[in-house]
Amino acid sequence: MKQLTECDGVPGHEGAVRKLMQSYLEPLSGEIITDRLGSLFGVKTGAEGGPKVMLAGHLDEIGFMVTQITPKGFLRFTQLGGWWPHNLLSHRVLVKTRGGDHMGLIGSKAPHVLTPDERNKVLKLKDLYIDIGAKSEEDAREMGVRPGDWVAPVSEFFTMRGGELWAGKALDNRAGCSLAVEVLNRLQDGNHPNVVYAGATVQEEVGLRGAGTAANLVQPDIAFVLDVGIAYDTPGSESGSMSCNVGDGPLILLMDATMISHTGLRRLAVDTAEELGIKVQFDAITGGGTDGGKIHVSGIGCPTLSVGFATRYIHSHNAVMSRSDFDQAATLLTALVRKLDRDTVEALIRG
Repeated sequence: MKQLTECDGVPGHEGAVRKLMQSYLEPLSGEIITDRLGSLFGVKTGAEGGPKVMLAGHLDEIGFMVTQITPKGFLRFTQLGGWWPHNLLSHRVLVKTRGGDHMGLIGSKAPHVLTPDERNKVLKLKDLYIDIGAKSEEDAREMGVRPGDWVAPVSEFFTMRGGELWAGKALDNRAGCSLAVEVLNRLQDGNHPNVVYAGATVQEEVGLRGAGTAANLVQPDIAFVLDVGIAYDTPGSESGSMSCNVGDGPLILLMDATMISHTGLRRLAVDTAEELGIKVQFDAITGGGTDGGKIHVSGIGCPTLSVGFATRYIHSHNAVMSRSDFDQAATLLTALVRKLDRDTVEALIRG
C-alpha cells in the first residue's frame, strides 16, 4: 500500500503506477494483458473455458494539469477528477515535467489580509495557482514547465492506531489495486472454477474511460469493481441516511449514479459473507459512480458488484481506511471467486 499510494499517477498519466502494478501481478499470473489506454490485468486460469471473472481497481488518482504560466511564473491549473477547492490551500504538489519534477505549493492569502467578503467566500479552482518558486514565465519555462504538464498531490503513506488504519494520498484507488493483487495471491492454489482477470483500469476519475476499453479487452461474464466508498462516521455526518464506519467491515455499493448492483450477485456476496462471519456494510449514493458504470453495460451485459471499504476524506491529500476492512474484503472476494463456476454464473444471468 505504501508503494502504490506514494507512486504518482493522475488520469492519463498512469505509467509509473501501471509498471509497479505489473511487477506485483506478473509472479501471480499466467499472462498479463493490456488495452491501448493502459489498463492491465493478470490472468489466472483455474478451469480452462470457465467463466471470466474480472476484478478491477483503477490506477489513477485525482490530480491536476497545468493550463497556463503567468507573467510572474505562477501556474494556473485545472482539476483531473473531483476536488473541493477548500481542501487545496497551502498543500504541496509535484509538477511533473518532461525534464523532471518540481515541488510546488498551492498558494493562499495570509488571514491577516483577507477581506470580510473573502473570509466567507467559497473558493473557485480558477482563482487558485501553484507556486514553484519561479521568478517569471521565462524562468518557469527554463525549469521545463509547459501547459499540459501534470501535477500530483504530495503526501506520504502513514498508519494510525498501531497499524490498524492506513492513511495517505491515492487510497482512491490504490487500495482497490492492492485488493486485486491480494485476491489473486490467495488464489494461487488454483482452486477456482473460472478464469480470473485481476488488475486495474485507467482514467476512472474523469469518466470511467478505461473501464470501457478494459471491458472490451476482457469481455467478462462477472465483474467485481474494487473501490473505496464514503465513511459517515466523522463529526457532522451523523444525520446522513447511511451509516458506514471505518473498521466495521467491507462495503457493498447498492447503487450509484451509474449502476444498480446486480441483485443475484449481491445476494450471493451477502450470503457468502454470512457464511464466513464477515459483517458487511451498504451504501447507496446518487452522485458519482465507479467503473461498474461502464463494465456492467459492456458487450451484452455483465453482472457487476462494487466492493470496497468505507474511507474518510476521499478526494483530498489524505484519506483514512481500515486494514481489517481490506483483509475481510479479500477473504470475501476470494470465497466468491471460488463459488463462481459455470452453473452458478448461468443461474445469476438467468435471474
